[in-house]
Amino acid sequence: MTMPIYTIDPVSKGLCAPPAMPYFSAMAPNSDLLTHPLGMAGNGPGQGPGHGPDHGDDEGNGLGVATRTRARTKQPTPYRVLMLNDDYTPMEFVVLCLQRFFRMSMDDATRVMLHVHQRGVGVCGVFSYEVAETKVAQVIDFARANQHPLQCTLEKA
Repeated sequence: MTMPIYTIDPVSKGLCAPPAMPYFSAMAPNSDLLTHPLGMAGNGPGQGPGHGPDHGDDEGNGLGVATRTRARTKQPTPYRVLMLNDDYTPMEFVVLCLQRFFRMSMDDATRVMLHVHQRGVGVCGVFSYEVAETKVAQVIDFARANQHPLQCTLEKA
């Protein structure tokens, strides 16, 4: 079954206001740019985007300077998350923390754990302040929950 199609003129039914200015789809050649609506809007011949006095087009007289300003976003200050050595936390637990909270592989976690064990401190990663603070809190909470004195801190990179 085919549905009939009805056309409703919204202006004649009072559903919207008539257009204030007639719309022209193209300018006739030799028309006056000042009296034509598209000419006043700057859409006439040679007036498209990138042309005209506001776009650095000075017809080759060399006086125009095109500048472009761009807002620069400030990079967040990086922070290092450091793990501190102690004599009580098992090495396997340190490796587990590095794998769980810093997404390290077994080899990388073992390497960092040995570095912490031999030198007293080791870098777990570099993050923005909020992420570094969260990771420090997670490691300390996890260590406390498992009754280990493991310490973790952060510093500016």
